[in-house]
Amino acid sequence: MDYTNLVSQYKDDLIKDLFGLLEIESVKGEPAKNAPVGEGPKAALDYMMSLGERDGMISREVDSLAGHLEVGRGERLFGILGHVDVVPPGNGWDTNPFEPVLKDGEIIARGVQDDKGPTMAAYYALKILKEQGMDFQYRTRLIIGTDEESDWQCTDAYFKSEEMPDAGFAPDAAFPIIHGEKGITTFNIIQKQTPLDEAEPNIELKVLISGERYNMVPEEAEAKLKVLQNMSEVIQSFEDFLRQDNVEGEYEIDNGFLKLSITGQSAHGSTPEAGVNAGFILLRFLDGLELDNNATAFVKFANSRIIDNFDGGDFGMSHSHEELGETSVNTGMINYTEVDGGIFGVNLRYPEGLDFEAGLEKLEKEIQEDGFIIEDVTHQAPHYVDKEDPLVQVLLDAYRNHTDDDTEPFTIGGGTYARTLEKGVAFGAMFKDTADTMHQKNERMRLDELLLATEIYLEALHRICIKGEMDEN
Repeated sequence: MDYTNLVSQYKDDLIKDLFGLLEIESVKGEPAKNAPVGEGPKAALDYMMSLGERDGMISREVDSLAGHLEVGRGERLFGILGHVDVVPPGNGWDTNPFEPVLKDGEIIARGVQDDKGPTMAAYYALKILKEQGMDFQYRTRLIIGTDEESDWQCTDAYFKSEEMPDAGFAPDAAFPIIHGEKGITTFNIIQKQTPLDEAEPNIELKVLISGERYNMVPEEAEAKLKVLQNMSEVIQSFEDFLRQDNVEGEYEIDNGFLKLSITGQSAHGSTPEAGVNAGFILLRFLDGLELDNNATAFVKFANSRIIDNFDGGDFGMSHSHEELGETSVNTGMINYTEVDGGIFGVNLRYPEGLDFEAGLEKLEKEIQEDGFIIEDVTHQAPHYVDKEDPLVQVLLDAYRNHTDDDTEPFTIGGGTYARTLEKGVAFGAMFKDTADTMHQKNERMRLDELLLATEIYLEALHRICIKGEMDEN
């Protein structure tokens, strides 16, 4: 089968259908009727269902949260798991993030790399096989979720009613193959109120806000202060801080309040050290001010337990594994109000061998002495498939047939839908030299890489689901 030629015949249709998907602002929103995670993600799911119905696939939606498009017959099931929800676009784009453009060989739009482009590539691979009249040895499903960027309500709902595939992959990361993923947890560290100062402090911290998601490094932070004396000195200190630390920030005086803002650099929560956490920077500055008791306790705790705690050492949960790497920590949300106190939203990822539950229990006991508690814990255990497994070997060979890359399968700290499968791996769609723009402004995907990924998925599905090569190995 000439995979390259087949994909080239579908190029224009693939781009058209992808642009239609990218135009949908599928950021998680308020629940609505028949839209549990918001109307945007539901619209994107409906769009994919409509494409499958147009192309003669069997379609099914589950609880308005997930769905699948199926071709083929047989008892065995192969799954491809993609998602159509996206993270908020943020600021600073050169184009409208939900008006996709093709410029200089790149498609620019929120979600084109994570994960609408790869999902559409996998869809077209399945569509091409169907339209070639192939005899499938596996029923093959493209399973589509709408809440991957947040709470995974979609896959939870889906697998409560639908069967588990015998094997599968998620086109939501990088080539050649990701065969292991760290455990992923989120939790909130919440401040309990401490007694207010009997004497009025010089500076009251009214509000601090930084970050929107656990799995994103916050690129912006803002604070509102009431300065009772020496406003000019505080402003001068802030200006000196910005200059000395080479930090981008601003201030303004509004109705007697001093408002401070910091700009950092967003990054994926699995690699917090790759970004610049704006909340950390602002907390460092606040640590040098004469604040009220509650704010002081909040800022001091941040400096001892939160700021630059990228490896979990300040939580007592630093750990390393030969293949899965080290513990990583991203504090994606930092919020404080003088009425409710402070909250740190933590995304901790850990390799095999760390007893997370025991570590969390120990941490909670320790921080209670500082006036903090832990709530809202979510937990996904590490996921691992052996590199010698036939699934890995067939996918790897299909990838190498279209590239000159001999990179070995590897593991990551990020989480993909592959971990929802009993035997699943992440398979593309970023290549060795691809610029990773996931969760960043001006997210983009090269058109030639989109087409190449489609070719690779086409060969992989042909060899596994049509020819049955995974069973022969």
